[in-house]
Amino acid sequence: MLRRLQLDPAEIEFTAIRAQGAGGQNVNKVSNAIHLRFDVRASSLPDDVKERLLRQADQRISSDGVIVIKAQQHRSLEMNRADALQRLTQMVQHAAHVPRVRRATKPTHASKLRRLQGKTQRGAIKAGRAKPSGE
Repeated sequence: MLRRLQLDPAEIEFTAIRAQGAGGQNVNKVSNAIHLRFDVRASSLPDDVKERLLRQADQRISSDGVIVIKAQQHRSLEMNRADALQRLTQMVQHAAHVPRVRRATKPTHASKLRRLQGKTQRGAIKAGRAKPSGE
């Protein structure tokens, strides 16, 4: 079951920061990277989604339940903002997916017989490779 969840824009905090890496003089003057902060525990998401989101082994989720995403791929502030928001949405949609419960099953009698028959045939092939006994 896949639910479409809407994130409340008031719960998302954007901060413009200077990007790292190459970019010449522009990188030292313009703050075009984005830090997105989203507090999972204080959000309006359903409780089961919050729980699955916090259980994810993701380094972007801090110990106090705040997701921090840094976007600096693009030269434009707006494109970086959209990229960060898209990555947050993907994380939330992944957590909204309810995994199916796996039920243990037993192999059928016929499948057991087929398996044993295959093992017998394979054993016969290997026995045929042996050197003849010297009688």
